[in-house]
Amino acid sequence: MAEQFVGRISEFAEGARQIVKLGNTEVGIFRHDGEFFAYSNYCLHQGGPACEGLTIARVEEHLREDKTSVGLFFSETDMNFVCPWHGYEYDMKSGECISDRKLKLKRFDVIQKGDDIYVVA
Repeated sequence: MAEQFVGRISEFAEGARQIVKLGNTEVGIFRHDGEFFAYSNYCLHQGGPACEGLTIARVEEHLREDKTSVGLFFSETDMNFVCPWHGYEYDMKSGECISDRKLKLKRFDVIQKGDDIYVVA
């Protein structure tokens, strides 16, 4: 696998994503908390554009000591992205499907060299 140039850091705003074509593969590249994550843009459900839907903070349920719910809250650190076709939701840091952790998008390594960003594909 070869490193492929995908842009300069300044082209990736914090919290944004870009979809790039690397050969025959579409890859979604996300920038979150200064880190880069890259995944196949092919949803594991029915092949939709997995990386092109909403990005949303993970929903967490907070529990009391007796395990009763305090309520649902948005995570302050963890983000997910949602396939726009049927709502399959993926963890931005791992690529795992939130509803079935056995399902995982293909992940690509992202390399930073100076101000340049490369994806290994």
